[in-house]
Amino acid sequence: MTTCRMAVVLLLLCSSASLAQNPFRNAAEAVEVRYNHSQPVVHYVLRVGPGDTTGFDVEMHIRNAPDTFQLAMMAHPEYDDRYWRFVSGLRLASPRGEPTVTRVDSALWRVAAAGGESIVRYRVQPPLIASATRSAWRAFICATGGLVGGPHSFMYIVGSELAPAHVKLELPDGWDIATGLEPTSDPRIYFAPTAVVLLDSPILIGGLRNWRFTVDGTPHRVAYWPLPTATPFDTATFVSSLERVAREAIALFGRAPYRDFTFLMVDGALGGLEHANSVNIGAPSATLARDAGAVTAETAHEYFHAWNEVRIRPVEYHGIDYRPAPVSTGVWWYEGVTMLYADLLMRRAGLRTEDSTRAGRLGATIARYLGSSGNTLLSPERASLLANTTNMMDYGDDNASVHVQGELVGDVLDLIVRDATNGRRSLDDVIRLMMERYSGVTGYTSAGIEGAVDAVCGCRTHDFFAQFVRTAHPIPFNRYLALVGLRSRIVSTPATHADGTPTPDLAVFAWLPAGASHPRLRVFDRTSAWAKAGLHTGDSVMTINGATITDVPGFRSAVLGLTVGDSVRIEVARGARRYRAAFVLPRLMEPVVTIEETPGATAKQRALRDAWMRAR
Repeated sequence: MTTCRMAVVLLLLCSSASLAQNPFRNAAEAVEVRYNHSQPVVHYVLRVGPGDTTGFDVEMHIRNAPDTFQLAMMAHPEYDDRYWRFVSGLRLASPRGEPTVTRVDSALWRVAAAGGESIVRYRVQPPLIASATRSAWRAFICATGGLVGGPHSFMYIVGSELAPAHVKLELPDGWDIATGLEPTSDPRIYFAPTAVVLLDSPILIGGLRNWRFTVDGTPHRVAYWPLPTATPFDTATFVSSLERVAREAIALFGRAPYRDFTFLMVDGALGGLEHANSVNIGAPSATLARDAGAVTAETAHEYFHAWNEVRIRPVEYHGIDYRPAPVSTGVWWYEGVTMLYADLLMRRAGLRTEDSTRAGRLGATIARYLGSSGNTLLSPERASLLANTTNMMDYGDDNASVHVQGELVGDVLDLIVRDATNGRRSLDDVIRLMMERYSGVTGYTSAGIEGAVDAVCGCRTHDFFAQFVRTAHPIPFNRYLALVGLRSRIVSTPATHADGTPTPDLAVFAWLPAGASHPRLRVFDRTSAWAKAGLHTGDSVMTINGATITDVPGFRSAVLGLTVGDSVRIEVARGARRYRAAFVLPRLMEPVVTIEETPGATAKQRALRDAWMRAR
């Protein structure tokens, strides 16, 4: 190779690395255990005793730490279950004297150990399995297995988040292990290159069923924990659907962002949670027996987060912390656009979707957008800031869905890009560019998303972002649908239950703050009958139709017993004052949106429409 050619190749390599923001700046950095004489050496032991269904024990062996250091339990940025509540019996031992431990905060402890060497021992007792509606990501232990590891189980050394660690699992005989942690030559010992990886890698244990497939040379494992009473289902279709989704996602980006991937599927649970190279999914066997693809859409969504959220992350999210994560204005992008792509991956994979056509999906999503006043009164950025709030008062009398808002903003941006590039590019190119720009040390802002869209389409989208992302304005869908020869037709119709009976306007629920003697009202929609009667979020509910309300079940019973045409008399306390409202409960009206072709569409619009309808 000539000197000139070598210089050109090196320049291209440097440019490529810079664009992709590869975290390695030197080949030696790719070695998982980096040498640093001041870095702690950490090993964990997680032990589940035979027949013990009350919890598990953890040992944390620490060397080379400062004489005084801090231990913490991580707070998850979305689902902070306050894992520190389940820790008991914390104690320390050291070969160099008696260490001391002081609890500084609910999730933070200060340790003083001579020579920085100690063994930390504690027990974790997760809540008992109470119902089949439990969340798939929550830790549990039972006679046939459980979900451990991750933030539920492991403390970490504050300030040493990049320290590697080994994890040894001591489990009952015959129990299998599934996790995103790296296996070692010992089948019971796993490796985490950093505490960040450790706490992002839950561990499914017990009598597991396992299937494997490979996509583009990358191994994938499906690990399923069944209930003792599990219903048989079509496992071939179940696994094939996951493989087809993975194949489409990897084809979209050109490569997998992980060395391998593990689907952690749990019987008797619902919901899902994303991780860098694994995903927790609730997969009830009884549901899968009726439809082996019943959880594929949920899985596609959480799996796509491996790109869009875990890698392409908002600027506010970084590393791990024992304090609640800062709020982000970018939740609409990683949730809503992921909703969009979960549907697209299913269509591209030839799998059955809830809406048979893409136009049907768009119409149904617009209907959900129009069906809640908050979607047009709270901007996607404002709704993002509220997305993970636990304070019901933050929303006021509105409710906005970042999933719905973000999916529709993604749909419109897709149309803008297709039109500006004559169909040569689409939102696919935007999200690939986002992966290049924001999967390294730099997270995205709305300005960063706008810049990526502009770079792909060669156009300016500032006014769109200013009106429909950063501030609250109803999206004029027909303006953008016209770009591909489509339009929406909207009608308002009376809502009905599945059995054909009228659906009443029940856009309220209640919560009971600690120490309160009456539940507080949560109004969902300022256009609802409840809001029009003068009721507001935060009102203390005293009586409904003469019955005293003292708890949430009582409120729920009183409200759910109402039917269309019933008289509602409700008394609330608002500060030191009482307010009484009376109204007749109306029938809920809901929008129905149909997407139809525009007569006289141009050849360009028809070509763009055809590609869009085919999800390509």
